[in-house]
Amino acid sequence: MKTFEELGVSERIRRAIEEMGFVQPMPVQEEVIPYLLGNKNDVIALAQTGTGKTAAFGIPVLQRIAEMPHPQMGEIGRGLPHALVLAPTRELCLQIADDLRDFAKYLDGIHIEAVYGGASIEQQIRALRKGVQIIVATPGRLLDLMNRGVAKLDDVHNVVLDEADEMLNMGFSESIDAILEGVPEDRNTLLFSATMSREIERIAKGYLRDYKEIVVGSRNEGAEHVNHIYYMVNAKDKYLALKRLVDYYPRIFAIIFCRTKIETQEVADKLIKDGYNAESLHGDLSQQQRDLTMQKFRQHTVQLLVATDVAARGLDVDDLTHVINYGLPDDIENYTHRSGRTGRAGKKGTSISIVHIREKHKIRNIEKEIGKKFEEGIIPSAEEICKKQLYKVMDQIVKADVDEEQIAPFMQDISRYFEYVDKDDLIKKIVSLEFGKFLAYYADAPEILPVSSRKEGKGEKIERGNKSKKTVTPTSKGMRKLFINLGKKDGFYPGELMQFLNKNVRGHVAVGHIDLLTTMSYFEVPEEDAERVIKYVNGQVYKKREVRCNDADEGGKPSRPSKTSRDSRPARKSRDTSPQKTYKKEDWMKFLKGEEPDFSEEGWAIRKPRKKK
Repeated sequence: MKTFEELGVSERIRRAIEEMGFVQPMPVQEEVIPYLLGNKNDVIALAQTGTGKTAAFGIPVLQRIAEMPHPQMGEIGRGLPHALVLAPTRELCLQIADDLRDFAKYLDGIHIEAVYGGASIEQQIRALRKGVQIIVATPGRLLDLMNRGVAKLDDVHNVVLDEADEMLNMGFSESIDAILEGVPEDRNTLLFSATMSREIERIAKGYLRDYKEIVVGSRNEGAEHVNHIYYMVNAKDKYLALKRLVDYYPRIFAIIFCRTKIETQEVADKLIKDGYNAESLHGDLSQQQRDLTMQKFRQHTVQLLVATDVAARGLDVDDLTHVINYGLPDDIENYTHRSGRTGRAGKKGTSISIVHIREKHKIRNIEKEIGKKFEEGIIPSAEEICKKQLYKVMDQIVKADVDEEQIAPFMQDISRYFEYVDKDDLIKKIVSLEFGKFLAYYADAPEILPVSSRKEGKGEKIERGNKSKKTVTPTSKGMRKLFINLGKKDGFYPGELMQFLNKNVRGHVAVGHIDLLTTMSYFEVPEEDAERVIKYVNGQVYKKREVRCNDADEGGKPSRPSKTSRDSRPARKSRDTSPQKTYKKEDWMKFLKGEEPDFSEEGWAIRKPRKKK
C-alpha cells in the first residue's frame, strides 16, 4: 500500500490530513488521487458512502488550485470559482465543505462556500460576490444563482458530482444538464456513484471524455463489511419484531428506514412512548427541527433515528452499528444506499430487513444485484433478550467510573444505610432496578415466529404456492359463492375486492364471506345479485390481467363459466352425435388452477362424442 506522499500529495495537505487522523490512503483514494492530479482526466468512481470519497476528490482539487501561479494575486485573486462540487442534499453539502476546509487548513487564499436550498439566498449571494475558489452546491440552488448571474462558472476547471445516482433519483437530471452546459469544456469531471445506472451512463457519455472507470469492490455491490439479514414476519408483527431486535442489541446505534413520512412518524412515536431513545426525520419537519435532530444523532445523544430515504440522504454518521429496513424499498439502489451507511471505514455493520411474505421476491432481486446472500434470521426469544440486557446492566455496573473524591463525603451515610443489607440482596436490588422493565415486559410477551417456520395447527388455514390447502368456508344461506381468478399473489385483498366490485358492478352489492388464496379467491353475494356480478366482472382487467368470474361449487372449485360469461362455451344439444367444439383439456386444467386458459376461438378442439354401448 502506498503512502500519501507516494501518491503525490503536497506536504501542506499531508500535514492537515495527518492531524485529522489519516494514516494510510483508502483504496478509492489510492486509485483516484494520482489520476486527478493530472490534466483533463475524467473519472467515474463507483464506491459506497464511507469509503473516503471526499478526500479522494478533495485533496487533488485543492492541490491543483494551490499550485496555480500567484495564489494571492493571480487567477485565485479574481474571486471566481475554480472547482464545483454538486451534492444531493444540504447536509452533504455542509459536510463536504467542512471536510475541504480541514484539508485546506495550511493552504493560503482558498475560500470554500456551501450553497443550498432552505437557507438565506441573500447571504449566499454576498459570500459568492466576495470571492470563492470552491463552490459546494445542491443543483437547484446553484441553478438559481447562475440564472441571477451571481454564480459564474467560466473559470471552473474541476467538476465533481458526488452521489450522482441519488441526485438523479431525486429528479435533478435536467438541472445537472443545465449546470454542466454552463461549465467550460476544458475541465476535469469526476462522477461518484454507489451504483452504475443507465442515467449515470447517459451523463458519462454526454459530459465526460475518455473517462476512466474506477471501481472499489464491484459494480452495484453493497458495502464490503456489511452483513445482510432478513426476518420474515406477519405485517401485524412488524413493530413487535422491531422492538425485539432493538432490545437484543443493547448498544445499537441505528437508522430505521421507513417508506413514508406518516409511517416514519408513527414508528418514532411508538418507540418514544415505549421508552426508547428515538427521533424522527422526514420532510414534514422544519429545517431547524431536522438540523437539531441530526446534530443530536451525530453526537450519539439519540440512539435510534427513524427516517425516510429522502430525509436521510447525505446524512453521514460514524459508527452506525445497524441499518434497519422497516420494509424494503421499491428501488434496489435505495437499499444499496441504506445498507452502505453502516460497515464503514473497515468496521463491521449489519443491515436488517423486517419483511412480510409478499416482499420475499425483493430479497432475491437485491441478492442478485449486490452479489451477496441474505441470512434468514429468527426473531430472538424473550429469554435471549433478557440475558443480553442483564449482561449489559452487569457490565455497566462493573465498568462504572467512581470519583472517590466526589463521593467520599457521602460514604459514611451510605455505609450506615446499607449496613444490614445482605450483599446478595443488594446486588439483586441494583440489577432489578435497572433490569426490571425488561423482565416485566417479556414475562408474558407472546412469541413472534417467522412466517416460514409457523407450525400448522389444528384448523389453521395453510397455503403454499398455487397448490393451496386452505379450506373454503361453506356457502351461507341465501348467498351464492363466486370464483375469481385473482388472489394474494396479485395484491388482491378484501379492500381491493370491494373497490373492484364498486367500480365495475352497477348498483349496490352486499358481499358476504371472502376466502383469499394465493392465485384465486372466493366471495359470497346474495343469490339475486350473482348473475349481475358475473356479467359485469367477467372480462374486466385488473393490473393488466384479464379477470374470470364464475360460480363456485361447495367444494371450493370454480364451476364451468356461467351462461352470462362472454367466454362461456357453446351449449351442446343433448344426444347430438355430430363432432362438437369444446375447449382443450389443458385450458380447463389451467382454469381450475386459477391460471390463464385460452378460452378463445383458437382454444377450441374438435372432438367426437362417445358412442353409446
